[in-house]
Amino acid sequence: MHKVLAIETSCDETSVSIVSNIGDKFKIHSNIVASQIEDHSKWGGVVPELAARKHLELLPFVLEKALTESKMRIEEVDYIASTVAPGLVGCLRVGSITARSLCILHSKPFLGIHHLEGHLSSILFSENYPKKSFLTLLVSGGHTELIKVDERRDMKRLGKSFDDAAGEAFDKVGRLLGLAYPGGPAIEKIAKNGDPFKFNLPKCRISDKKGGFLKYDFSFSGLKTAVLRLVERINLDGKTIPIPDIAASFERVVAEVLVERTIKCAEDNSLDNVVVVGGVAANNTLRKMMISEAGKKSIKVHLAPLNLCTDNAAMIGAAALFRIKFKDHLSSIKLGVAGRLSIEQTNTLYEENPPF
Repeated sequence: MHKVLAIETSCDETSVSIVSNIGDKFKIHSNIVASQIEDHSKWGGVVPELAARKHLELLPFVLEKALTESKMRIEEVDYIASTVAPGLVGCLRVGSITARSLCILHSKPFLGIHHLEGHLSSILFSENYPKKSFLTLLVSGGHTELIKVDERRDMKRLGKSFDDAAGEAFDKVGRLLGLAYPGGPAIEKIAKNGDPFKFNLPKCRISDKKGGFLKYDFSFSGLKTAVLRLVERINLDGKTIPIPDIAASFERVVAEVLVERTIKCAEDNSLDNVVVVGGVAANNTLRKMMISEAGKKSIKVHLAPLNLCTDNAAMIGAAALFRIKFKDHLSSIKLGVAGRLSIEQTNTLYEENPPF
């Protein structure tokens, strides 16, 4: 059994977790998450400098609580891991420096983890996660990507958003409708009382150089603008804005776009397992639609546990455990952080000479 202490501070959640595995079974001993939603809600989004300062303030207490809840001492863990890319650089530095300092103090090996691989790894805490190659829909506030993952955790991005991520679009539309931040949960809540077919909003696509469209890519900026124009038109007509109907129509279109392109990508690449992870993966409309439509194509859907959809350290620990189990990779203690790093470059985090 390997035990990992993991730290996640890539954006606006300060999280520390202790996880372990025995063979294919992954276990969470503690997973403490301190959210900064209240700190950023009045700004309608994350303020990077404020987020970094809050991580610095919260991390010692979150670390202590995680160890206490796991009933372990730091000397008992085998490895220490932290998110090193991508994310807000100031925030990443807080977690990375803390993790590497602990490694030096307690003579522990270090693993720097790619944030998106962390999200991919949240599925490892499910009962029957796929063991062979699968397609992942990673859909969150900062990312909307389709990633092919093979048995050895080599990854290839097959689709992405060219502008707003789906979660970002939820936040912006929520703000347009005067709803609370973050927009995803607020829209989902009010959409329950709306008609999802009241408004015919666009399913935007990205043109390719041959005069067609990129089959697996996403664009949500136009959809957000369509909602803005709709609200402006209703205001000009002097009518009451039907917020539940707009929210429900927006939520339906986002879910349809995500599901349709994911299933098409899975079919074209002969993948019969689809994994759905990330903050937006908690959306009930998306979850139900994905299961229903994938079932028609004999594609099995694996959904991240609801409590692990948003950023958390348990998923970072799971990614570290997978690396240890199959590749025995460790990171240099000199590894820094990066605001951007493609999923295909994940293996560079375990090279003897760090990429940054």
